[in-house]
Amino acid sequence: MSTASPTTAPANPRSRVITASLIGTTIEFYDFYAYATAAVLVFPILFFPTGDDTTALLSSFAVFGAAMIARPIGAIIFGHFGDRFGRKATLVTSLLTMGIATFLIGCLPTYNDIGWWAALLLLVLRLAQGFALGGEWSGAALVATENAPKGKRAWYGTFPQLGAPIGFIIANTVFLVINFALPHPDGTAQRSEEFLSWGWRVPFWFSAVMVIVGLWVRLRLVESETFSKAEKSGALRKFPLGETVRKHWWQLILGTFIMLATYVLFYLMTNFTLSYGTKATLEGAQAAAEAAGTPFDPGTYVAGLGFGYTDFVFMQIIGVVFFGIFTLLSGPIADAIGRRKLLIWVTAGIAVFGLLFNVFLLPQADPKFTGALVQAFLIFGFMLMGATFGPMGAILPELFPTNVRYTGSAVAYNVSSILGAALAPIVAVALWAAAGGQPWMVGVYLTGASLLTLVALLLSKETKDVDYDAGIGLGETGSL
Repeated sequence: MSTASPTTAPANPRSRVITASLIGTTIEFYDFYAYATAAVLVFPILFFPTGDDTTALLSSFAVFGAAMIARPIGAIIFGHFGDRFGRKATLVTSLLTMGIATFLIGCLPTYNDIGWWAALLLLVLRLAQGFALGGEWSGAALVATENAPKGKRAWYGTFPQLGAPIGFIIANTVFLVINFALPHPDGTAQRSEEFLSWGWRVPFWFSAVMVIVGLWVRLRLVESETFSKAEKSGALRKFPLGETVRKHWWQLILGTFIMLATYVLFYLMTNFTLSYGTKATLEGAQAAAEAAGTPFDPGTYVAGLGFGYTDFVFMQIIGVVFFGIFTLLSGPIADAIGRRKLLIWVTAGIAVFGLLFNVFLLPQADPKFTGALVQAFLIFGFMLMGATFGPMGAILPELFPTNVRYTGSAVAYNVSSILGAALAPIVAVALWAAAGGQPWMVGVYLTGASLLTLVALLLSKETKDVDYDAGIGLGETGSL
């Protein structure tokens, strides 16, 4: 009578891995997008009342971008502890930090209450958000990919990535529901005084509920076998950052620029398009000034498309649905043909897309045709976003061995956020103004970022067949 040895159950069942990696990034991105939406709609009015719309928007985006400066710091700190002591504790800490900072933003007094102290407090909490997100993404990506079955690492790596479109949809849906629920003397397409008074705070407070759910899921995780093997073999380092910089500096540079086009595209598709789409047209702004009896200089006014806030956010949400679909589709494709090959084709598509901004985003004689072109633009852009963002959950961790994987992927991902995400909204607004209200220079900026990413991809190697169990970072007996 033959006996078969029982199959050892995985330390983390598939459902737990997917849920823990997805729900955490969903919450983190929800918190980030709640701020991004408020940075366009609320903060220029309540925290940066400079008297000039463009200056106020740039000030709001500067604080938004400040979080990107904090993200590499978070990546180093969380990466250090994640590579030394395990992924679980860092994931719990990053989630708590983000949740507390987001909740407190909803409690802040405004400029009318305490003057410029309000902007300073907003900056501090925004830095805390960036610090938390700096450690969140890599930990979630590692939970997914280090627990993935053979040949499905890119597929599993798309689940933390899926948190981005889901978080965007939830955050903007909450804003829309609150906006619709409040009285609108000037019509539902416009922001109400009640929304500016207190309604904007509710999405930030709602974050606390989501954090409690996320903590419950993540506290049930156990460390992956890959990390446990590295720990038992003595491969862990006392100073993972030093090991990363000394031995894997080239992978850091490649990872940073591989992610660049993705960041620029994403923040142009979310922040810039919301600003451009909801800014009044030249004719609309002139009519509003005449009705209010205020002076108006058409020569200095930077025009937009004149969509109402709710209308445009609905259009964005439709586009983000395609973002989610293509994020999921990219995983199996990247597992089949390789991450590098897929990303080269997608990045080339992003470069071409950047040259078409004026084709899609200029106002037409027929407002319905304008709306159709803008909706097509959002769908195409977010399709490309999903196709480029999905494989990042696999390719960046695969550049580094287990003992510095958290640090390496986190630093590359978040340094790229400075070059891409921190600068993109500010550069886009400046280029939009420099082009006299036309978006073509913003598109050229995206194309330039895509070309840099293409160079990085061409200089890199395919990581599809990297063996996590073999690549744990052995080779030196000493610790840095």
